[in-house]
Amino acid sequence: MQTSLPQHEIVLLGVGHTNAHVLRMWRMNPIPGARLTCVSNFPIATYSGMLPGTLAGLYAPRQMEIDLVRLTSAAGARLIEAEVVGIDHEKNCLRLRDRPELPFDVLSIGIGSVPKLDIPQSPAAPVMAIKPMQTFLQRLDSHLAAWSQQHPGAPLQIVVAGGGPAGCEIACALPKRIQQTLKNHTLGIRVVDAHQTICRGMTQKAQHKLAEIFAARGIETTLGSAITRFDDEHVALADGQTLPADLVLLATSAAAPPLLGQLELPLDDRGFLLTDATLATKGNQAVFAVGDSGSIEGAALPKAGVYAVREGPVLWNNIQHHLRGEPLERYEPQSSFLKLLSTGDGRALLEYKGFVFHNAWCFALKDRIDTRFMAMYQDYAPMTMDAAHTQSPTPNTTMPSHRIRCAGCGGKLGGSILSKVLSRLNVPTNDTVVLGLEAPDDAAIVRIANGNTVAATIDFFTPPLDDYYLSGRIAAINAASDLFAIGAQPTAALAACIVPPGPARRQEQLLYELLCGAVEEFRAMNVALVGGHTTEGPEASIGFTLLGQPGPNEGRTKRGLRLGDRLVLTKPLGVGSLLVARMQAQCRAEWIQPLMRHLLTSNESAAAAALAGDISAMTDITGFGLAGHLLEMLDGSGCSAELRLGAIPLLPGADETLEHGIESTLAPDNRLAETRIDVAKHDAEMPQYAALFDPQTCGGLLIGVAEEHHQPLLAALRQVGVAAATIGKTMACDENGVRIRLC
Repeated sequence: MQTSLPQHEIVLLGVGHTNAHVLRMWRMNPIPGARLTCVSNFPIATYSGMLPGTLAGLYAPRQMEIDLVRLTSAAGARLIEAEVVGIDHEKNCLRLRDRPELPFDVLSIGIGSVPKLDIPQSPAAPVMAIKPMQTFLQRLDSHLAAWSQQHPGAPLQIVVAGGGPAGCEIACALPKRIQQTLKNHTLGIRVVDAHQTICRGMTQKAQHKLAEIFAARGIETTLGSAITRFDDEHVALADGQTLPADLVLLATSAAAPPLLGQLELPLDDRGFLLTDATLATKGNQAVFAVGDSGSIEGAALPKAGVYAVREGPVLWNNIQHHLRGEPLERYEPQSSFLKLLSTGDGRALLEYKGFVFHNAWCFALKDRIDTRFMAMYQDYAPMTMDAAHTQSPTPNTTMPSHRIRCAGCGGKLGGSILSKVLSRLNVPTNDTVVLGLEAPDDAAIVRIANGNTVAATIDFFTPPLDDYYLSGRIAAINAASDLFAIGAQPTAALAACIVPPGPARRQEQLLYELLCGAVEEFRAMNVALVGGHTTEGPEASIGFTLLGQPGPNEGRTKRGLRLGDRLVLTKPLGVGSLLVARMQAQCRAEWIQPLMRHLLTSNESAAAAALAGDISAMTDITGFGLAGHLLEMLDGSGCSAELRLGAIPLLPGADETLEHGIESTLAPDNRLAETRIDVAKHDAEMPQYAALFDPQTCGGLLIGVAEEHHQPLLAALRQVGVAAATIGKTMACDENGVRIRLC
C-alpha cells in the first residue's frame, strides 16, 4: 500500500530482452525510494527466439509470450500502455500521444528494430511484416483465411523477403502452419535476398547445410537481386525478374524504428541511437539505449538478441550507478556465440566455432535454452511484502496481505454498515429536498430559487489503477453515472483529491494526471470543473461532487418497477474480481483491454436511449453489486424478481477469476443479501452467482421495462452501440420475504 511518492522515476520504454532483465531484477530487489514504470504499445512481449517454433506448431502461442500485465503486477511496477511520440530533454519527460507526459530520472529505450520498409508497393500488395510479433500469427491466419475463401483450391505462393536467420527460420516453419490452416491448397515458398548467400554471418558450411534443408523441403531461393517493388500479385526485382506472390512476409534486415528519429538524440548511420560503451546515449546520460535500439560507438555489432540479453546486467547496475551519481560500468560484447536455427520439424541447425550439426538434439538444446530463459519471465507470483515495503518507507500493515483493501468501488464501506449508521442518525431535512435520504436514490434532487431544481451526487475512491491518468477518467465516468441513472444531465463538478506525501514535483504530477484524465471525460460530457479541495494523506484518492439538471418530472427513480417488467443490464459484470486479480498478478493481458474499454465507457448514451422510451425504473450497478442494487429497486417498488443466471454477461476472464474465488474485499458484505435470494445448490457454484455480489466500478445500468416496450428498448440501445442483456423479470412478492429467485 503506497504511503509516500518516490524520489526517483525509472522508466523502461519497451520490454525486450534487456529491459526485461531490469524488470526481473526489480521483482527480486526493488531499488529503495524509486518507482519502475514500463511503457509499451502492447500488454505482452513476444520472445523472437520461439516465434518460428510457435509458427510450426511446436509451441503454444502463450509459451513465447511474456504477460506484461501480470509480470509488472508481480514486480510491483507500473505498466503504461501508450504510444510515445518524443522526449522533452529539458524536463526529462517522455511525450505520450493523447495523455500527459511521463517524467523520468532514468530512461532505458529498448524497442528493438523493424524490417526495412523502404520498398515501393501498390495499395493492394499482400505484404506483411513479421513485426510486431505480438500480432503476427493473428494477422497471418486472418490473411490466409481470406485468401483461401477468395481462391478455393488454388496453389499458394509465399515469398519471404529476407534471407537472414529470421527469414530462413520462418520459411522452414511455414509448411506446418499452412497444413494446419489451409488443407486444400498446395504451397510454394521462395526466399528472396539481395545477397548471393542465405544466412550471411554464418559459416559457408552452415549455409550449405541450410541450402540442403531448403532443397529437401522444396523451398526455393532467388539470390543476388534486390526487391524493387511489391505489386498486387508479384514481386519485382532489380534484375528485371517478376516473381508470383500471394503473400510477402517481410523478414528483411533490421532497420531503425521511426520513433528513434523523433527522440532528438544522436543516431548512427542506420538511424539507431548512438551510445557509448556504458549503453548511455551520447545526447543524454540519463537515457540508455539497449538491444537493437542502440549502437555502441566504435563497435560494429550485428543486431542479435544474444547481445541484448548480455546487456541486461550492465543496464541494471548502471541504472543504480546513475541514481547514486557513480561512474558507469562498460559493456564488453562477446566475440562469438552459439547459433541455433529452428528448421520447423523438431530439429535445429547448430553452428559454433566451425562445427555445424542438424539434429533433433540441436533443437532439444535450443528448446532448453529458450524455455529456461522464458521461465524467468513467466513466473508471475507476486513479490514478497518485504520487497514491496522497500518502496514505501512507512507502509500500512494493519490488514493482512491477502486482504489488502481493494480500490475503486470495491474499496467502499459495506451496505450493512451504511444502513446501520443512517438508521442511528436523526437526519435533518427541509422542504427544499425533493429526493433525499427519506427515499434514497442514486442522486439527490433539491429545489432552489424560483422553483428550479438541481440534482447532486458525490463519489470518491482510491484509484483502481496505478495509471493515474486512466484512474482520473474512470473516476469522472463513475461519478457521473449516478446522475445519468436518474435522468439528470451533469453540468458542474467539484474535485476532492488526496495526494500522498513526497517530493513536490511528484505530488504535482500525480494530481495533474488524475485531474487531466477527469477533465478529458468532463469535457466530453460538457461538464465544467468549477472547484475542489486537496489534502495530503496516506494514499491517493479522488472523487467528485457533481451537480446537474434533472430530467422531466424531476428525474427517473429506481422505485418504479411494475409486475412483469423485463430486467435489462447494459454492461457485463466482473470488474471487482478482475481488478483484484490484477493486484494479485492473476489478470491476464488478454483480459485487460476489454476491462479497460468497460471502465472507460460512460453510461450517458445508454441512459439517454433508455429515457427516450417508456421504462419503469433505472439504476446503475456500482459497489453493492447487481444483487444489492436490484434489491434496492425491488424493495422500493414492492415486488420480487426472477433472474436467469446463464443470461448474466461476464467480462472476459471474470468467469475464471470468480471460479477461483478471487473477489473484492467488499464482496463478503455484499453476500449478506444471500438470505433474500432463492438459489439451487448447483447454481450457487456458477461464476454468475458470485458475480451478483461483485462490486462494479463504472458498472452498467439496470433497467426495468414493460414487456411491450422491451424489444424497442433493446433496439434503441443497439443504436448507440450498447449490447444489452435481458437477465430476468419482476414478479409478485414472495410470502417468505424472498426478493430474488434464480433459475
